[in-house]
Amino acid sequence: MNKVILLGRLVADPETRYTQSNIPMTRFRLAVNRPGKPQEGQPNADFFQITAWRATAEFVGKYFRKGQQVLVEGYLRNNTWTDQQGNKRYNDEIYAEQVYFADSKRDSGSFAGDIHEPPQVSAPSFQGPKPEDGDGFYTLNEEDEDLPF
Repeated sequence: MNKVILLGRLVADPETRYTQSNIPMTRFRLAVNRPGKPQEGQPNADFFQITAWRATAEFVGKYFRKGQQVLVEGYLRNNTWTDQQGNKRYNDEIYAEQVYFADSKRDSGSFAGDIHEPPQVSAPSFQGPKPEDGDGFYTLNEEDEDLPF
């Protein structure tokens, strides 16, 4: 299984380009904090190159901006090529399949008005009897035959 999930901040605004067949492709870099305490002289974040294609690329190019916190789901891909000097080169790149906003509304600033937020859904409230003594437990009748055990 090849699955990558990253939560981080955009290092710069994404760059969208189009192939000769007019297919959108967007690239962006993501700074992801490393777990644990930072060691002296060591960076405390890793930087990943992300590539998105088609509708995902258009979405990223339209709504993502430098500094935003985002979540990316995708897969890791190894690229190999020969440069102009004849040297064999390679890199690892993450291809985004799903992207999500991860900033809170408060942190997203001016972008919040541009984004179509999903409707807020609240959990249904319990309409039965309330706990009497505040310990969170309900008194059960001995005659209650609807118990699941």
